[in-house]
Formats: sequence, structure tokens, C-alpha cells
Amino acid sequence: MTSALSRRQFLKASAALGGGFALEFSFPAGSAAAPTAPVAEVNAWIVIHPDDRVVIRIARSEMGQGSLTALAQLVAEELDCDWAQVSTEFASPNEHFRRNRVWGSMSTGGSQGIRSSHDYVRKAGASARAMLVAAAAAQWQVLATACTAEKGLVTHAASGRTLRYGQLAAAAARLSPPAEVTLRDPKDWKIAGKPVRRLDIPDKVRGKPVFGVDVALPGMLHASIAQCPIFGGTVARVDASIAQAMRGVKKVVREDHFVAVIADSWWRANEALKKLVVEWRAGGNEKASNETIAAMLQEGLADPNLPQARKVGDAPAALAAAAKVIEAEYHSPYLNHATMEPQTCTAWFRPDGFLEVWTSTQNGEASMAAAAEASGLPLASIEVHKMMLGGGFGRRGGPQDFVTQGVTIAKAMPGVPVKLMWSREEDMQHGFYRPASIVRMKAGLDAQGRVIAMHSRIACPSILKVLMPRALNASGIDFTAVRTLSDMPYTVPNQQVDYAMRNGHVPVGFWRAPGQQNGFYRECFLDELAAAAGKDPVEYRLAMLKAGDKNRLVLEAVAKAADWGGALAPGVHRGVAVVDGFGSYAAMVAEVSVNPAGELKVRRIVVAVDSGHVVNPDTCRAQAESNVLYGLGSILNQENNVKNGRIVESNFDDFPLPRIGDMPKVETVLAPTGGFWGGHGEPAILPLAPAVCNAIFSATGKRIRSLPLSRHDLRRA
Repeated sequence: MTSALSRRQFLKASAALGGGFALEFSFPAGSAAAPTAPVAEVNAWIVIHPDDRVVIRIARSEMGQGSLTALAQLVAEELDCDWAQVSTEFASPNEHFRRNRVWGSMSTGGSQGIRSSHDYVRKAGASARAMLVAAAAAQWQVLATACTAEKGLVTHAASGRTLRYGQLAAAAARLSPPAEVTLRDPKDWKIAGKPVRRLDIPDKVRGKPVFGVDVALPGMLHASIAQCPIFGGTVARVDASIAQAMRGVKKVVREDHFVAVIADSWWRANEALKKLVVEWRAGGNEKASNETIAAMLQEGLADPNLPQARKVGDAPAALAAAAKVIEAEYHSPYLNHATMEPQTCTAWFRPDGFLEVWTSTQNGEASMAAAAEASGLPLASIEVHKMMLGGGFGRRGGPQDFVTQGVTIAKAMPGVPVKLMWSREEDMQHGFYRPASIVRMKAGLDAQGRVIAMHSRIACPSILKVLMPRALNASGIDFTAVRTLSDMPYTVPNQQVDYAMRNGHVPVGFWRAPGQQNGFYRECFLDELAAAAGKDPVEYRLAMLKAGDKNRLVLEAVAKAADWGGALAPGVHRGVAVVDGFGSYAAMVAEVSVNPAGELKVRRIVVAVDSGHVVNPDTCRAQAESNVLYGLGSILNQENNVKNGRIVESNFDDFPLPRIGDMPKVETVLAPTGGFWGGHGEPAILPLAPAVCNAIFSATGKRIRSLPLSRHDLRRA
């Protein structure tokens, strides 16, 4: 099979998709060709067995968010098969390359899994259904329009004859797909839009699926890695004499930016790694600290010549004429993704010259591209087996450093599979972090308390500059750094948003809902303005949102669901926020209490989300709960500090995850208005921090302008 894509074209395409962002589908170890089992591939997405089992291929990654099931629902809806007969398998990146990227994007991030592929996966199902009907009509020698397909059965009503999909699949596979298909109106959905049980859960409960850390191959060796503790540093000298003499150690691998030990178990590899004497070249960043980073960002805010991400009216002039001016400065720290599964990659340079890679990735194409670059092999000689992910949150979607390292280390042991797994400390101190940022905001109110001007200045590192420089606009604006402020839905006649890109030595990356700190800044500042105007926070926002605005609709929905303005239990206080992003609109009410000792309890979260369409209501509600839990960590006590050029935190003892007792009751209001496709993996995290912090102000009278909350005394002012 020959591909129309060149290696260079594939690498460029997969790199461009790297930031955007089962069960396993892979080809036999001895060949990259398609399987020869007696099944029929009706099209690239759908394989039908003679016994009517339907296998739907999934190009995106499954990391617990449920997109595997939702995508299968969309295909099955248009195919109109028996849902009880459906299973899934991951599409092969190798075959994807050989077949000219037949499955579209393999990137899973930015809440894009459903919203950017719904159209073509639905068309795949509809096309296959039409081909099955055509095959039946040909066998019966009747018009296809006289036949119908439903629940895996094609029926000719006039004669009462029926044929199962399994009986028709081989013949259908030989037909040309229709040029055009009509997709079902969502109001007619029978499988999509329903709370069907997730396909991956039963096997996960039984411990059957294999995550990257679970890969076990005959004769496999293990590797542990150490990278320069100061970002940008390199290896100067290594004394491996003690490590090489230790039991089970096979080899010490030295590269410019890391050293690794290969042994017959990971524990032995890691113990030997600790015995290496490594001297590092710091690269000039050894004096970097929280203080130097803050000074860098403050210098950015002071720059008088910043590019403007938004300019409406004349904000400086309107501020000068305002009846009242409110100013505030907010900031937030670097944050690690803290995936439960550390970075891992298994690579095997087979004796026949073929490279196989097993890894937990949010982007199979990007992993394959990284493996090609590290190995020097052509793409046709590489297969990436996409495993289940023990957490992604963006860490496994862009940089594929763990794949590059795994392949590089395995090159030292040709013919033997080698599994690289980072230690928790390595994972915590060598991430691609959520950017630290500082925002200075100034708003002008008229005599009635209405906002007539707002000027925001943002200083933070640019993720796009690091990972996708071509995505920066002509003025050097990173849209992820200014979103929520530069596209504010509130009616303010004079607006200006300035951006100071200040990239230090700490690598930054896409962290669940990139730019979500700006929701914290904007919505807390809006509450400050409402207080200055003597207005109710919900009513103040509604007055600034146009009729029919979807932000307004979700705000009204959440206020109703939370009984905003109604009585609360003694000591319980509310806060509100509304933020749109990732194709959806979300509003939230948080209910909290703070005891006399200053101890916070987030008691209840009510969140309303409008994603246009809802494919699986249960999964969407679960994602809202996941957003709350994950976001609480960043609100309560998570931060990454820099001292002497390196990240201070090293494990979950000093970067704690939320515990069961921290989790509030979460009530999700799904309010789809139709007509568009939004995401669910990230939107509900956007209003979380401001809703909680605004509730804290109601409880204590204290404004929270920086996170985490563990740095604040929350006793009542």
C-alpha cells in the first residue's frame, strides 16, 4: 500500500495537530498489513463480523473522558446497528499514514474529540448504512429506496424479506460509497443523545485494559531516567561505575539532556540511577526563582509598547472621565498536570527493522512523528500502539518528549523491548507547566455603576511560542494567553487588552482549559465591580449580556437551579461566575462555608453548560464533576515554585491532590440549545475558581486575587 503523504508532510501535519488535540486496535507484530480475519471493512471506520458484531474504529484517545463511547454512539446512530453488538478499537497510526490520514485528526485535546469530528464520523456511519442497503437491494434485485435499515437489519417491506448486516457486510464493502449522505436530525436520534453505558468501563472494572505503565512484553527491559534538574541544562559528566556493577543493570545511556539506566526491572533501574554521579551544565538558569519570574512578569506589565489583543472605543479616555475607577492585580502560579500515570513509553526495535512503540498519548500521529525523528526510520516502518491513558490534561497532547526518550533509549538495546517510565519526582519536576501569569485590570464606572471602560494588561509566558509558534498572530498575540479577556461577552463600550509575552526558562504547555486563569481574573473582578456599584452579582452580569446571548441563558439557568437569592443554611455563602470556552458556555454557582478558624469547605457546585448538542448526558455530567475535582486542586493548595532554577515540589506530599472530603456535591444542568457542537472536557473548569472565590468574599469579606487558597488567611476580616 502506497501513501500519498510524504514523510515530511506527515510530520508537519502531526506537529500542527499536536497542541490541539478503544479497545486497542493494532496490526500483528510481524506485519503492518490489515488483519485477514473473515470480517468485512465496510469503510475505514466500521468493521462488521459475520455474526453481526460491529467494531467501530476510534481515532481519538480515551483518557477517561468518555469520548470513545460518544464517538461510537455517533457512528452507530447513523449506521443504525444494534448497540448491544458494538465494540471499539483504536485506529492504527501506521495504517493512518499508509492510507493518507483516512481517520482525520488523531489529536485529543481542547475538548475537540467530538466537536471537531462529529461530522465525518457520522457520515461514515450513514455511508456504511447506505452501502449495506444497496447490497441488500442488489441481492433482491429491487430498488434501494424500497429498503430500510434499522437495528442491524435491512428490510424490504413489500416482500417482508430481511438480511442481517453480518450477511451483507462483505458485499457492501465492495461497493463505492455514496457521494452524499443525509444525516439524521438530532431530534430523531435513537442511540446518540442517550445516556448509554460507557464501553470502556466494564473492562476497566475488571482490570483488563492496558495503560502505558501496564505494557509487558517477553524479554522486556526497563529504564529509569534523570534529566537536568534545571530546565535547559545538559549533561557534563557521568560516573556510572557503581551503577553498572549493580545487579540486573544492562546499560547506562547518556544523552545531551538526560541519563538513563536500563535494567531487568524498573526498581533496579531506578536504584542504579540514584548511584550515578552526574554533573550538569546549568545553562545559565541556576539563579531563576519565584522572585525573578515575578519581576520578569511585572516588567512586562510596565512595558508601554505592548501589542493589543483587543481595542474597542477609547478605554484610557473613558477611564479618565469615569465617575469611579476600580483597579486590581491578580496572579497565579505554574502548575504541573500531575497525571496519575507518569510519563511512559515502551519501544522495540525489531530484528526485521520495524519499530513498535506502546505509549499513553493524546495524539497518535504526534507520537509516531516523534518516534520517526528519534529513530531515523521511515514512517511506514513504525507502529504506535495507543494505550489507555492514566490522565492527560494536555500533558500527553503536545510535547512527545517521553516518546523521543523512550525510542532513543531503546536504540541502545536493539532487538529487545525497553519500557521507560519516569519516577513521580521526575514527572513532577520536568513537566510542561500551566503558565504563571499576572493580570492588572482597571475599570471605569459611570454614576449609575455601569461599566463604561475596562483596560486589562496580561503578562505571562506563551504556550504557542513554545509549542506552536506559527499559531501566533502577526502581532505576536497568543490567543490562549488572552482568551476570556479579549473575547469578553459583556457589553462594555470601551475595552483594551494588552499582552506582554514573557517566556522564562520554565517550559509551559497546554493545561486543562488553557488560559482558564483568565476566567478567575475576569469574573472575580466583575464581582468587585458589582460590589462597588452596590449591585447583585447575577443581576449585574445579566444587565451586561444581550438578550439571547448563550452566556446569559446559562447564567439564568444556573441561577434558577441554584435558587440564587433564596435562603441558605447558616454560615453558607454563594458565589457566581460565567465563562465560555472550548465551544461551550458554562455558568456556575458555588456554595461555601468558612469556619472561625478560616477553614474552607466547598459544599455545593451547580453548573450549567450549553454545548449545543449532547451526545451522552451521563458522560457530560461526569466531565463536569471531573472539572470540579481537578480544578479544586489548583484552587485549594497546588502550586509549583521555582528556586535555584528548578521546581521545588517533587511528589504528592508537597503537591497534594484533592481528597474525598474536599469534593462538594455537584449538580449539572445540561442546557443544549442546538445548532452547534461544543466540548465538555474543559468548559466546566472555567467558572470554578471565580465562583468559589466570589463565595469566599461573601463569607469573609476578603478578596482573593491569587491562588492557591492555602496562601491566604480566610478568617473573617
